[in-house]
Amino acid sequence: MPQNLWDSSKAATLKPGLDELVYRSNLLGTDRSVANWGGGNTSMKTVEKDFRGRDVEVMYVKGSGSDLGTMQAKHFTGLRMDDIRPLFERDAMTDEEMVAYLANCMIDHKHPRASIETLLHAFLPFKHVDHTHPDAIISICCADNGKQIAEEIYGNRFVWVPYVRPGFTLSKMIAQGVRNNPNAELVLMEKHGLVTWGETSEEAYHKTLSIINEAERYIESKVNEATLFGGQKYESLPEEDRKSVLARIMPIIRGLVSSERKMILTYDDADDVLGFVNSKDAASLSQVGAACPDHLVHTKMTPCFIDWDPASKDVDALIEKVKAGVEAYKVEYAAYFERNKNEGDQMSETSPRVILIPGVGMVNTGKSWAMAQVSGALYHRAIAVMRGATSLGNFVSLSENESFNVEYWPLELYKLTLAPPEAEFSRKVAFITGGAGGIGSETARRLVSEGAHVVLADLNLEGAQNIANEINAKYGDNRAIAVKVDVTNEEMVAEAYAVTARSYGGVDIIVNNAGLATSSPFDQTSLKEWNLNMNVLGTGYFLVAREAFKMMKEQKIGGSMVFIGSKNSVYAGKNATAYSAAKALEAHLARCIAAEGGEYGIRVNTILPDAILQGSAIWNSNWRNERAAAYGIEPDQLEEYYRKRTTLLVNIFPRDIAEGVAFFASSKSEKTTGCMLTIDGGVPAAFTR
Repeated sequence: MPQNLWDSSKAATLKPGLDELVYRSNLLGTDRSVANWGGGNTSMKTVEKDFRGRDVEVMYVKGSGSDLGTMQAKHFTGLRMDDIRPLFERDAMTDEEMVAYLANCMIDHKHPRASIETLLHAFLPFKHVDHTHPDAIISICCADNGKQIAEEIYGNRFVWVPYVRPGFTLSKMIAQGVRNNPNAELVLMEKHGLVTWGETSEEAYHKTLSIINEAERYIESKVNEATLFGGQKYESLPEEDRKSVLARIMPIIRGLVSSERKMILTYDDADDVLGFVNSKDAASLSQVGAACPDHLVHTKMTPCFIDWDPASKDVDALIEKVKAGVEAYKVEYAAYFERNKNEGDQMSETSPRVILIPGVGMVNTGKSWAMAQVSGALYHRAIAVMRGATSLGNFVSLSENESFNVEYWPLELYKLTLAPPEAEFSRKVAFITGGAGGIGSETARRLVSEGAHVVLADLNLEGAQNIANEINAKYGDNRAIAVKVDVTNEEMVAEAYAVTARSYGGVDIIVNNAGLATSSPFDQTSLKEWNLNMNVLGTGYFLVAREAFKMMKEQKIGGSMVFIGSKNSVYAGKNATAYSAAKALEAHLARCIAAEGGEYGIRVNTILPDAILQGSAIWNSNWRNERAAAYGIEPDQLEEYYRKRTTLLVNIFPRDIAEGVAFFASSKSEKTTGCMLTIDGGVPAAFTR
């Protein structure tokens, strides 16, 4: 049940007007059972001075494409009420006419485009209006006997408006319904949502919660958990088994849903999700349609339901059902588009946004982790609505044609255009070993800056987590994660990729960068030192690349591997036999993998840097002293020594290597594999030939 979050002491510190509207909106949006992500809208009417000092009545309403939970004052649009009120006398107005007209009513053309439902707020005579999509209310509005239920709960205090797509007609219907019922305290919009109001921001907020909680109490009195969704059909797999299954199937799903454009995946096995997917009615109920029109752009009309019995524990059979189910969904979506398309419509990806698996949970897809999460969050709301609606009567939704028309509605699609443009590494996942170090961290920053999601793998988990936290603070939640990995440990490497699969669905780019270095004359090189170099730089690179190769083959969407070799990969370094031999192994290993990977679209290239001292754990270890001794100089003279030995007379920094990685991982080198790129300032002895 939604909690009253209004803090009178905090509200008292706010400037009356827009600041209070922001506060109220954020409180409503904080609870997703009240307001969907990106859905709903709020408004206030006030009087302001225009540029000539005249009093003008202005309505501030949520701008299109913003989210109640996070929006700020800049996300509201101010419109002159004297220009809007005459519209009520019209009989009809198209969407195009409405958008154009409202653009001329704005008090500041720098404001965002006004909400689709602006006229709903403007035509009501109240100072503060809230339009929300509460689970409890939509449960009533999506029940086949919803109006009758509403009468039992609210008596004569409500206005019931039959389903009409948002716009001029619906706004006028709502206003007329309220005018015709002097007892009206709320409007119930069939298959859509709730409208409430108040004379102050606080009064409007309290009224919204009060109305929702009345519905919530009534619904809970009708819910029978034992028979919910027809009762339980399947048992959930134990958590560790679910995680194991997801690690296996998510790369396969990712490949299937990325045939048109790559997708990032997330999974969800919360109790409400498992309760639904394990029920007898889930297979049929999930195909009725969306629980709210706002869901359609992000969830499509229906999810993909995989009919699998978790009691069998037959994961191979599940994989085959997933393949068949997703492919069938794509075919049916294309047919759905053809049946309903209007002139000018362009089909979006045919792949499902929501995939339901009994015993396992829900997998979501999107262009980013954040957008996959939105699809999942909205389906949580759908489950809650179906829970309420089926406890009251039968769950009903929009017709197929109306679902299509909302999904492809230009005013809904406009919101998607407000997102930042996609970049080179958008929709891609990069796995970076040595992620806490100078090269690894700088590479992560570089790739994320152009849209990538990154996994920072390192023995130094704390260091990797610090880098991930820094990236997420700048670019958004879960753009980076950290995993602890000893690259010489086969089980740890495999588990790191399992975490990657569960976190993002798979991998597109790996940067084999874990490193160490030792220095000693050849005759003083111990077997321990030799094995250390071979284990980390040879076996470690092999294990990391092999597991990535397996996953990339499963996805069937190609991939790019970038090995961080060394000048010593092609140059016989003095007093560094073990290190140089291992680095030469890396470079040739990359070429061997490139030869096998071509038919799968897997490219493998190597960068040969030299003397990256900045931010390097290697160069801050005894290696610095050892290399200085080999050259007969002091340790603090190394930077200048290395600069002077390059033909370009430059030092090399981690960001230089990150640029090389970005090039090899990008579409700019999509026809290049088995290549070595020197980034060393020009060391003639290491020129490749």
